[in-house]
Amino acid sequence: MDIDEEKIDEAALALLYLTLHEQRRAWKQLDWDVTNRLYEKGFILDPISKTKSVVFTDDGLKKAEELFKTLFCK
Repeated sequence: MDIDEEKIDEAALALLYLTLHEQRRAWKQLDWDVTNRLYEKGFILDPISKTKSVVFTDDGLKKAEELFKTLFCK
């Protein structure tokens, strides 16, 4: 798979902007509202835990791979 790293960098920068606070700071993790919506859509298991990772559902993993290829592959 030939990955377009420029697109990944742009998406990461846009996601950092999503968590903007104090005018110039951004959280290093995804916004909790985003992970909650992904959970409600059935793409990940319940994100509320002490771990810093989330678990994909079967549908979520399939959709994530599809989106990754669409958005970031050349």
